[in-house]
Parts: sequence; C-alpha cells; structure tokens
Amino acid sequence: MGDGGGDRGGCCPPMDLFRSEPMQLVQLIIPIESAHHTISYLGDLGLIQFKDLNVEKSPFQRTYAAQIKKCAEMARKLRFFKEQMSKAGLSPSAKIMMRDDIDMDDLEVKLGELEAELVEINANGEKLQRAYSELAEYKLVLHKAGEFFYSTRSSATAQQREIEAHSISEESVDTPLLLEQEMSTDLSKQVKLGFLAGLVPRVKSMAFERILFRATRGNVFLRQSAVEDPVTDPVSGEKIEKNVFVVFYSGEKVKNKILKICDAFGANRYSFPEDLGKQAQMITEVSGRLSELKTTVDVGLLHRGNLLQTIGDQFEQWNLLVRKEKSIYHTLNMLSIDVTKKCLVAEGWSPTFATKQIQDALQRATFDSNSQVGAIFQVLHTIESPPTYFRTNKFTSAFQEIVDAYGVAKYQEANPGVFTIVTFPFLFAVMFGDWGHGLCLLLATLFFIIREKKLSNQKLGDITEMTFGGRYVIMMMALFSIYTGLIYNEFFSVPFELFGPSAYACRDLSCRDASTAGLIKVRRTYPFGVDPAWHGSRSELPFLNSLKMKMSILIGVAQMNLGIILSYFNAKFFQNSLNIW
Repeated sequence: MGDGGGDRGGCCPPMDLFRSEPMQLVQLIIPIESAHHTISYLGDLGLIQFKDLNVEKSPFQRTYAAQIKKCAEMARKLRFFKEQMSKAGLSPSAKIMMRDDIDMDDLEVKLGELEAELVEINANGEKLQRAYSELAEYKLVLHKAGEFFYSTRSSATAQQREIEAHSISEESVDTPLLLEQEMSTDLSKQVKLGFLAGLVPRVKSMAFERILFRATRGNVFLRQSAVEDPVTDPVSGEKIEKNVFVVFYSGEKVKNKILKICDAFGANRYSFPEDLGKQAQMITEVSGRLSELKTTVDVGLLHRGNLLQTIGDQFEQWNLLVRKEKSIYHTLNMLSIDVTKKCLVAEGWSPTFATKQIQDALQRATFDSNSQVGAIFQVLHTIESPPTYFRTNKFTSAFQEIVDAYGVAKYQEANPGVFTIVTFPFLFAVMFGDWGHGLCLLLATLFFIIREKKLSNQKLGDITEMTFGGRYVIMMMALFSIYTGLIYNEFFSVPFELFGPSAYACRDLSCRDASTAGLIKVRRTYPFGVDPAWHGSRSELPFLNSLKMKMSILIGVAQMNLGIILSYFNAKFFQNSLNIW
C-alpha cells in the first residue's frame, strides 16, 4: 500500500482520471451477535481495509484465538487428505460449488470422522500389505530353496550309486574290515548341520557373503539364487531386487553370529522344512493364503479409493470454507471489544464511492444474524496518510499487478498502470515482431478469453492459472506483435508481399535474386513495413539491425519522457515546486 498526502489543490483535470480513488477512514460499531456475518459480507465486498486495534496483544491473547486454532486444525486435516489423494493418484474436483448451509461445527466433526476412518484404513492396509509381502517372499524361498535341496539330493543319490557300483567292482580283502570300522563309529561324534534360508538385497549380497565367511572363519556353506523380478520389501514397502540364500552351519554360536549378520544386512529369514512332502504342503498353504490376502488387500484399496474420491469431490469447497473462516476470525481479532463487551469496534480505510455498498452489507448482516441492533457506520476525520487504491477490472488488473511488482504509487499520485496497457505489450512486440508467432499467441489467448466464465470456476494448475490471469496482457502482446511483425514483414521469419510487389527488381539477367548485386528501384516504395527484397540481401543484417536499434532508442526515450511528464504532474498536484524545477 502506498501512502502520501491528502487532497490538495492545483491538479490538472485530465490527470484526475489516472489518480487513485479518494479514501476515507471509517469506524464501525458492530454487535457481537452479528460480527461474524458482518466481517464475512464485508470480506466478500472487498472494499475496506481494517486497521489492527490490538497491536499490543500477542496472537494468543486475542479474543478469537481458540477459533483460529480450531480452523488451523481443520486445515491440517485437509492437508492430510490432499497428501493421501496425491499418493493414490487422485486430484480434487476442479468444480467449486459453494453452499451456505454448511455449519462449521458439523464440518469439524465430519473432518474428524473422515480422518479417523482414513487413518484406520491406512493402518490396516499397511498390516495386510506387509503380511502379503512376507508371504510372497516366503513362497519365493520355498521355491528357490526347494529347487536347491532337490537338485543337491538328486546329485548326492547319483553319486552314492556310483560309489557303490565302484566299490563292488573293486572288492579287496580289506573292504570288510573298513566297512566294519565305519559301522562301529560312535553316533554321538557325528556332526549335525543346521541351515537358515531367506532373502537378502542383491546389492548387499556380496558383502553379506564375505562377512559370513570372515565371521565364521569359513565354517559355513552358502548358496544364493537371484530372483528374476523385483520383490516388495515388507519393511520399507519398496520394490527391491533380492537373492534367495541358504546358509549351512554347525553349532549354536555360529548360528547366533549368522542371525546378527542377517539383521545387520536387512535379510529376512523364513523357516524351511527339509522334507519334500512338507515343502509341497507349505507351498500349497502359502499360495492359498496369498490369494486370500490379495482379495482382502484389493477390497481395502477399493474402499480407500472410494473414500478419497468422496473427499475429493468436496475438498475444494471445504478448503475454501476453512480458509474463509480463518480469515474472518483473523479480522475479528483486529477489532477492539467495547467496555460493555457487547460490541466490537472496527476502524478501516475505504474508497468514498463504497459508502453505500458498505452500509447495505451491514444491513444485510444485521438481518441475516437476527440481531436486535444494527451496526453503526461513521466517517472519521484524520490527518493520517490513506493507503492507495486503484479501481481495476478483469482487463486492467494484470497490468496493475505488473506495475505494483515494481512499486505502489503514493496516495493520489498518477497511476502509471494506465499507460502500461500500451507501453508494456508494445515493448514486448518490438522484441517479438513476427505476425505468425503473434497469430499463434492470439489464438491461444482467445481460447482462455472465450471460456473465461467456465475456467474461472475451476482449479487450474500453477502455470495455467498464471496464464489465465494474464490472458488480456497476452492478447495485447499478441496484437502488438502482429503489428510490429507486419512492420518487419516477417511471418515465421519469411517475408510476404502482402501490401503489393517489391519496389526493387533485377536490372539484367546476371542478377538472379536479392542476394546478388544489381537490384534497382523500379516501382513506388513499399507502402507498409520493410520491403520483402531486403530479406536475404547482402545488407539485410546491417539494415534491419539499424532499423530495430533506432526504433528501440526512440521508444525508450519516449517512455522516459512519459515518466518525466508524469513526475511533473505529480509535483504540480502536490504543489512541490522543488520537484517541478
């Protein structure tokens, strides 16, 4: 907001059209029962800027701190819903249908119930998904380790048969004595091997094998088999490439070491039966449980999707309501409470033309809230510098925002935004002079202008919303680009003889085209813009660069002079003779 002096004499009447609106300081005395409706209607009107009358109080000491905290909690729940919809690949409905019959207390209860239901669904879904992932890994272990045991057993059987056949064919006198010695070996001295099976991430498999070897001093036997497709990890929920491993060991101490190493490397262990019959039975059971869990998980995801879709249909409406409610209570906290604690006193700046509209809003708020006493509106006289207010519409608002980005004019200074409507798109067109590109830009922006009523009620993306907001700026830029493109005679950098034939022609047969010497003027000067014969000629770059540079200098000097002229009228309006000189 700009600030400056009040009304002064000596203004130039034509410049009054470009000055900010006259402002007034108003005071409102609002009954407590109609305060919410009053601030809501005045906010919809958007023609009053309230002053903070409780500057000395912290946010927690103000009257409506509890209501703001409640709105912040509802906003947190809505953000949670938006995150969940984003994870599910859903987007809130773009259509916003405002309903006035929604009670904020009912909305608070509803949002709490939806949050509790969604949290419970998520928790159950995570448990089911983890159980499903564990069973899927278990099934892989049963298949891969089963194949290893089966192949090992088959090779051992074949090897035993060969040894037996070889021993029969080469019988000796010592053979019975050796067999008798082997039979007499104490069974208690035989070594019993144990084994563990599971899955380990493939990126850690080599380090896992080395650590096992070093920790057990080589007293283990490890076999690994790669799983073709990535596996969903039960802990992280991410798809990871893994290897199925089977490690054989001897002794409880070695087993404890292996268990600790598995935990350190994130290797999931699963029980594995040695008997082939039990293996087949376990695979059948796991497959059955997997299909049941898959059905349950799908039903849970469907229910979650339906719930998020229901939330998404009303999300934008709820979000707008919560934000509006929070803004209302923020504004109410800027008002001071009367000593009787039955009224709120508000002060703010408003344009003088808005007096009738503000009074109508106050009367409507009194009627809708069934208040016995109406709000009191009065104008205060002050020497404070009012804020700057420029009345804009859908065409001029974007140009005004461009000017405000550089600085806001002081109260009742001339508004440069009016001149920017012409100067900004024209300076763009000097750099972007091509009527082919200009036509493309014009067609694109006409789409937004023709459908602006429909698009204004929809939730657009960041880039699309920015483009839609500046649709009239882009339209003016396109029109000026077409104009300067005709001056430069460029249609996608190709010249055209739109306004008649070129004024130049070849003087003899040795002159083939414009790129060779020998062109002479045979007709009247090309009526508008650059003659097409210049494009492709030897002197094209020097001529066109000179033309554009001189045009840029002239336009730049003209714009600087315009700024000096505006400064002169501002100084004359504020009767500042020093600035005039």
